[in-house]
Order: sequence, then C-alpha cells, then structure tokens
Amino acid sequence: MTLNLGVIMDPIESLSFHWDSTLAVLFEAQSRNWQLRYMQPHDLYQKNQGGPWARCRRLHLERHPQHWFELGEAETVRLSSFNVLLMRKEPPVNLDYIYTTHLLEAASRNGTFVVNCPKSLRDCNEKMFATQFPQWAAPFLIAADLEQLQSFCQEQQDVVYKPLNNGIGRGIFRIRSGDTNLRPLLEFLTDNGTRKIMAQRFLPEVFKGDKRILLIDGKPIPHALVRIPPKGEIRSTLAIGGHWVCRPLSESDQRICDQVGPSLREKGLLWVGIDVIGTYLTEINITCPGGMRQLNQGCSLTIEIQLLDHIENQRLSPA
Repeated sequence: MTLNLGVIMDPIESLSFHWDSTLAVLFEAQSRNWQLRYMQPHDLYQKNQGGPWARCRRLHLERHPQHWFELGEAETVRLSSFNVLLMRKEPPVNLDYIYTTHLLEAASRNGTFVVNCPKSLRDCNEKMFATQFPQWAAPFLIAADLEQLQSFCQEQQDVVYKPLNNGIGRGIFRIRSGDTNLRPLLEFLTDNGTRKIMAQRFLPEVFKGDKRILLIDGKPIPHALVRIPPKGEIRSTLAIGGHWVCRPLSESDQRICDQVGPSLREKGLLWVGIDVIGTYLTEINITCPGGMRQLNQGCSLTIEIQLLDHIENQRLSPA
C-alpha cells in the first residue's frame, strides 16, 4: 500500500549515511513506494482553527554516500494529510520540542498515525520513566537541592550526575565522594539549585558495555547492541567513539523487556530503545532511539522492515 509519510527531524545533512536509524527506515519506506516529505520542528505551525500545518519538502533518497538525498520545492501541507508522521528530533527536550508535540497530537486526533505518541513523548521523560520500574533501577536521586545531591554522593561514594532533558551522553559527569569539584559542578548543573537533575550510583559494569535494546511495539529485538566506552571515558555512546558488539539478550535483559514492554504498548511508544548496564535499567529512550543499523549489520537483521510492517498493519486495522 502507498502511504504518505512525513518525518520531523534534525537537519537532514547532519545524518550519518552509514549509521543513522531514521535513514534506514526512510529507505525502506521509499522502497515500498511511500511518498516521503521532510520537515524540521520549526516548520510546523497552526493558524486559526484549521488544524496544524507544515512547510515541508518532498524527499528522495539515493544509496550514494556523497549524494544521498534530494529535496523538492517547499510546500505547505496539512499534517492531517499524512498517513504517518515520524517524530525523530534528537534531544534536548526543550519547550519548543514540547510545543511541537502539541501540534503532532492535534494531527493524531485527525487520524494521522504518529510515531511515537506525542502525549507520551511529553509525559515520559527518558531518564525518569526508567524509575517507574524500581526493581531494575540503580540507586538514584532526582532533585535540584544542592545539599541533597551532595549527601547522595556521600552515601553512594561514586555517582554519575546528568541533566534530565539531554541525550547522546551530553552533560554527564562522574564524581566520587570528597572531590572538591562536587559543589561547583552541582551549582552548574542545577543552575544554583533551581533545576532538577538526576544522580545515579556509578555502575562499574559500564566498562563491560552499556546495552541498547530495541523494542518494536513492546517486543524486543533478540540481540542487544553493546556499547563499550573508549579508553578514559565512562560514556559509551557511539557519537563519542564507543566500540560496539552485538550479543543475544541475557535472561535478565529479557525479564526487563517483559516488564517494560506492556507499558510501552499502552502508551503508544512503538519505537523504543532501553539502556541496560549490568542488570540495571538506566534509561528508556523514546525520542530518537538509535542502534538499528548496527544491529542490522552485526546480526543480519532488517529491523526497519519489522517496524514498517507494524505501521502498515496499524493503518489497515479498523478504528
């Protein structure tokens, strides 16, 4: 079936031709003769009571690393004219991101299938959402108060502090108890005690790998992308040079997925990547989870086909 698909994302020229997950999905959609249109969050708007619109451009892809996309002329299109909208904007989840989800939610009410559910993108902070499964959570604190955050470090001895709205390892710091940098670091991260951050006990298992597990409609891909930090780093994100391997899910990985999956389906979170260190669930990535193409290459998978098959089934299912 031919569908009209719109993708809301970062500047398309910033994508990695070889590794970007969004690009893998768009190539598959194009192979199905879906009509593709590209837009950025600032292209969405609403005027009067006519529903949300977007300034967008037709997108055509080529499998050529030096010239892999062509954009048509800008045009104005109602969001309700799309069968499917993919929200693939990377964090930070700032106020403009939130406003964009409101416009996407209006499109959803008019019958467009939005991946992921805009309301859940607002409601489910990627770091705080993971704490809803306390049986898998490492000791943590979410607070703005400097004294509380300092006391947590004294209790746990070795702590990671991170902002709540960023991704790709941005703004993450490891601090040990007694470090004289603790107070000024917390003042910086919390804007002098006015902004909440997350503190988590440091998990040395990260040096063996931070596992990214992809779930499609709450069901896990049976292999994890294991990201290993580069020397001298605690962050394992591939954007900063982490090494990766693929491994089958462990028994505890599967148990985490079994418990998280139903909540994802209930919340309309179709395309999700959870992060697991050792046996601890550390984040539930819903904004723009990556890792698809590494898993495809390492395990001879085609995850994008599974995802778009599910989207097609959703469109064909009776309301």
